[in-house]
Order: sequence, then structure tokens, then C-alpha cells
Amino acid sequence: MDVLVLIGRILFVVLFLGASVNHLGKTAAMAGYAKSRGVPFATPATLATGTMLLFGGLSVLLGIWADLGALVLFLFLVPTAVLMHAFWRETEAGARQNEMLHFMKDLALGGASLMLFALIAHAGDELGLMITAPLFTID
Repeated sequence: MDVLVLIGRILFVVLFLGASVNHLGKTAAMAGYAKSRGVPFATPATLATGTMLLFGGLSVLLGIWADLGALVLFLFLVPTAVLMHAFWRETEAGARQNEMLHFMKDLALGGASLMLFALIAHAGDELGLMITAPLFTID
């Protein structure tokens, strides 16, 4: 099971680490998009969310407080779904469908992040292939 969870962790974080590179490496473009979606303080928000993505992704990948990393990803994903992919505001059918897809993707990944948090916090040291023990304990 340890190897399966490790493979799952690796596959899970690819999206988040790639997004962190864009947030932190192409901040002006990403902040411009965030501003167009109504996000206040778009540049600091882009840097903050890029840092969340990097921390959460590396934490889950490396198994360093992976429960905390999964929780940080959850805390990124749910507000992002609502703020950045508000499909109900779109009037054009194609744009509405695209935003709905991204909204649902973010919610699904948020759910997966929450489940990963619970799995790691519940399994504790028993999960294996982690550098540190979880910060949280769920019995």
C-alpha cells in the first residue's frame, strides 16, 4: 500500500507544482487574469496562492507534514473554485461550460485533498514512505 500511496501522491501534485511555477514565475500575467475575475489585491494574492501551491505540493510529494500540505491545497482549491470559476456569471455558453468544468475540477480536487488529509492524519506513522509524521491525528 505504501508504494501505491506514494505513486498517488506523485501524480496528485503534478498539477499543483505546475500551477505554482506559473503563479510565481509569470506573476504579472496570472495577476492580470485574477484581477479580471474580480480578485482584490491580485498580485499579492497570486504570490500567496503560488506559495500555497508550492508548499502544499512539495509537502504532499515529499511526505513532509503531508497532512498539512493536503489541507493547504484544500484551502486553496475551494475559494479558487468560487472566485475564479464562477460559471454562473458567464453569459456565453462556451465560456459558461468551460468555467463550470474548472469549478467542478477544483471542487473534486478539493475533496480529494480533504480525503488525503484524513488518510494521512488517520494512518499516522503506519502509512510509510513519508519523511515526517503527520502534524494532525484523527482517530
